[in-house]
Amino acid sequence: MKGRAVDLVLAGGTFAAGLLMFAIGQYHAAFGALPHAVLLVPLAVCSGALLLRRTAPVASVLVGTAALAADVVLGPSLATPLVYTQVLYDACTHGRAALTRVLLAVSVVGCVVTGAVALVLDPHVRSLSLAVILALVTVVPVLTGIHVRHHRDQATAARQLARLAEADRANAVAAERARMARELHDAIANHLSAVAIHATAALSTDLGADGTRQALTVIRENSVRGLAEMREMIGYLRDPAQADDPSVAGLSALDDLVARARRAGLAVDLTVRGEPAELPAGVDRAAYRILQESLTNALKHGDGGRVGLDLEYTPSAVGLRVTSTPARAPAPVDGAGSGVVGMQERAALLGGSLEAGPSGDQWLVSAHLPLLPAPAAVRSAAEGE
Repeated sequence: MKGRAVDLVLAGGTFAAGLLMFAIGQYHAAFGALPHAVLLVPLAVCSGALLLRRTAPVASVLVGTAALAADVVLGPSLATPLVYTQVLYDACTHGRAALTRVLLAVSVVGCVVTGAVALVLDPHVRSLSLAVILALVTVVPVLTGIHVRHHRDQATAARQLARLAEADRANAVAAERARMARELHDAIANHLSAVAIHATAALSTDLGADGTRQALTVIRENSVRGLAEMREMIGYLRDPAQADDPSVAGLSALDDLVARARRAGLAVDLTVRGEPAELPAGVDRAAYRILQESLTNALKHGDGGRVGLDLEYTPSAVGLRVTSTPARAPAPVDGAGSGVVGMQERAALLGGSLEAGPSGDQWLVSAHLPLLPAPAAVRSAAEGE
């Protein structure tokens, strides 16, 4: 509606300017028998063509050209050719690119042909004046419209790129928040679970001096370790360059993880198959976190039986298998139930897979982490970032 109002104002303004030129004697009809006011008809038609500049640029050019031709036959006047330059300019800025190319070609060819014919009829330089006037009325507004359109398209493309960049930034922030939420959960849940279990045991039963000392030792050990991992996380928040810090937990710390699980009360049987090799940082960290989360779930939801932990190295992947009893899914504790989901997300981001569910009378967590991610996983990770 706003654009339509602008078109009406433009058309009315150009016609009013033509009327002013008529009032001061700028119109001269070619045929003496015709009143000068007859030249206002082509002006009105050419001004009306501006109403079509947005909705029908081709029709606007055709109507304007017809009005200009009529003005040349009856006059010519000065106002109608001036309005026609606006018609051509608007057709180049609002019409399709094909229309712009056609207008440029026609206007240039028309000027060249006009100049050539004029020189043939009157071989003097002054004969080119008609071609120059035609160029001012046609070629100049077309070139101006092309230039403005080019810069407008560049500005539009820049705004689109800015919006895409902002969307990418928002997606990257969301993905980073989700990743850090997984890291925080995995880093702290294991230690706090052990602290809570042993504190509950110490408060609910009489463990004796040795039992109480052992429970407090486990509580202190897990508290200190949890604080250390929390400091690592805060350090990463302050300096993302620490993401590849070799001190970050990986499978090299697996023995320590198993030892802490055993001190927390789990009977863990660790089996390693294949030749341990240096793993990509993402695979190394994900494997450690998956095993840590599996042991945490076994500690929180198991019945105190044995936990089987199998780690298999192959040239192309790392396989993980954790079995525990009973054969039931880890129940949410105080509203937290993101452990299995987090493990599955870690595996999926690496192009691997993770399954968790009952297997006979045991609960089984089985993961496959390829050393080289699949192309689909790479694309998915890139989109998430």
